[in-house]
Amino acid sequence: MIIVLKNGITEAEKANIKNVLSEHKFKLNELKGEESTVLAAVGKLAMDTREVEVLPGVERVIPISKPYKLASREFKPENTIIEIPNNRGQIIRVGGSRVVAIAGPCAVESREQMLEAAAAVAKSGAVMLRGGAYKPRTSPYSFQGLGEEGLRYLKEAGEKYGLPVVTEIVASENIPVMKDYVDVYQVGARNMQNFELLKKLGALGKPVILKRGLSATIEELLMAAEYLLSSGTDKVILCERGIRTYEKATRNTLDLSAIPILRGMTHLPIIVDPSHAVGIRDKVPPMALAAIASGADGIIVEMHCHPEKALSDGAQSLYPEQFDKLMRDIEALAPVVGKEVAHIRAPEAEKRADSAGSGQTGAGTKAICAYSGKRGAYAEQAIGLYFGDSVQAMAVDGFRDIFQSVVDGKADYGMVPIENSLAGSVYQNYDNLTQFEDVSIIGSVTLRIEHALLGVKGTTLETIKNVYSHPQGLSQCHNFLYEHKNWTQIDAVSTATAAALVAKAGSTENAAIASAVNAPLYGLEVIKEDIIDDPRNYTRFVLITANHVVGAGEKDAADAAASAFKKQSGEGVSPNMVSFVFSVSNEPGALYNCLGIFQEAGLNLSRLESRPIAGKPWRYWFYADAQLSPDHKDAEGYVRGILDALKAKAEDVRLLGVYSGQ
Repeated sequence: MIIVLKNGITEAEKANIKNVLSEHKFKLNELKGEESTVLAAVGKLAMDTREVEVLPGVERVIPISKPYKLASREFKPENTIIEIPNNRGQIIRVGGSRVVAIAGPCAVESREQMLEAAAAVAKSGAVMLRGGAYKPRTSPYSFQGLGEEGLRYLKEAGEKYGLPVVTEIVASENIPVMKDYVDVYQVGARNMQNFELLKKLGALGKPVILKRGLSATIEELLMAAEYLLSSGTDKVILCERGIRTYEKATRNTLDLSAIPILRGMTHLPIIVDPSHAVGIRDKVPPMALAAIASGADGIIVEMHCHPEKALSDGAQSLYPEQFDKLMRDIEALAPVVGKEVAHIRAPEAEKRADSAGSGQTGAGTKAICAYSGKRGAYAEQAIGLYFGDSVQAMAVDGFRDIFQSVVDGKADYGMVPIENSLAGSVYQNYDNLTQFEDVSIIGSVTLRIEHALLGVKGTTLETIKNVYSHPQGLSQCHNFLYEHKNWTQIDAVSTATAAALVAKAGSTENAAIASAVNAPLYGLEVIKEDIIDDPRNYTRFVLITANHVVGAGEKDAADAAASAFKKQSGEGVSPNMVSFVFSVSNEPGALYNCLGIFQEAGLNLSRLESRPIAGKPWRYWFYADAQLSPDHKDAEGYVRGILDALKAKAEDVRLLGVYSGQ
């Protein structure tokens, strides 16, 4: 059973609870979460749970019927996210809406081999480097690995490219040697039920990838995970790598059905090893893509720069070009299944060099804020309104690129339009906020939108045949365009992009709906001003930043943005907005119960939107914006209480941000 302890429980009360449970032969494991502390009491139920519920300091008791207690969804309904730091200050997260790729050779063969392999997989998008220093082989005469020498090569290569290292542990005797080199331990299929190894490994508290045994059932895999969890670690990643069947066409049979089945049984993240599953190089990419489509949180694949010379598993190792193509395909597939691909963030010096060479506005030493479109876009104006001249604006091609640039470290911030007073919500960015869990909202700004009709010199209303603008720009000038029904309306990425396209075409048959600011920027003339339907046209932008960076993450970035905001808005500015996203079970009153939490907390909802959940027909995410009152002195604690209450009622919930806005 799981005993949830009350906040503020005394050490004496906790000790008393532990003594009572120990007397009834329960094995105890204390787990401290962000919101609460629980005691996992594992053993044969030899007492009435009501006897525990009445003990001082106990909030509630959750009985668990499954034989795998700590790994079950009964124990933890929400998905576990495993955090693995690299040497660049980034936290790599496995689980949630992310897709991670772990790649490298089967065995560490030499220093040069590992440096070459690490460079290749890092360039293509892997976030961790795999390689075997100790190799459990079927034949005693096969290559057994380089041991500690191989660990040194693996660690050196990983640190050079910001890749945490993953390697297999074959015996508990290797722990003293491996502990200083290894970021993530891998337990191979042969050792899945080596329970003494699992207990010692779990006691280290480090992340562990647990591979399914050759003939293991799904429940046996979860019971093996239970050994790790009950021994002390809470960082277990399950790995489906194929099981042994009568089929001989492939090395093993990849059981992709295990992914959705496990998803319903456990909160632990799940990755797939297609290399060992099929054992044939050209069969690995399609099975890797199938794994992502099935809901896997990532893949672990073998890649060798010269597989024909590999000392182990060369036939199933991808060439660098194949791995690069696979990663491009995963990038294309991820948005379809509502996920983002995790990347290693660019080094600071590389980011500055890229932005300086792109001809963006601002000095190269300033923080970078990404926006969608071209120079003169309303988003660029919003950046100026929020930051003044304290940041460098960087244009990208689309809304999703803003989020990806922030996650990858190419930009410190992103300025994202979220709603317009006339045209309504920018739904694409609500979807992006769901898919990109490694960003948070840290500010907002409202900009008045004033559209004009722009064209090259000599353009008149009579010469125009085509008008370019962002779809919202077109909708906001509906009445004006209705008077010119013969014009063909053409969508552009942004209003500034529309101006750039018209300037490039150089034809009097084209015009753009954009801010008059764009006219001098692109050598255009203002044909007609104030063409908007309603002068009370405002767009609200949210400012996003990465939340998976150690030391310069969400809080530090939020402080920096708040400082810039205060300079523009005046001192004394405190958080006045909070944003959540949550989903509810498909039953009567589920949404009503969640909304009641806001009412009970006295929190004024200013916006509620719903968006379809990818892969779940007729299921929805709900986005809630709420206004914080100046009376909420401890905004962080107040919001945490609401978040805890939502977690008890909703299926899934995430805090998007607590921030200042205008």
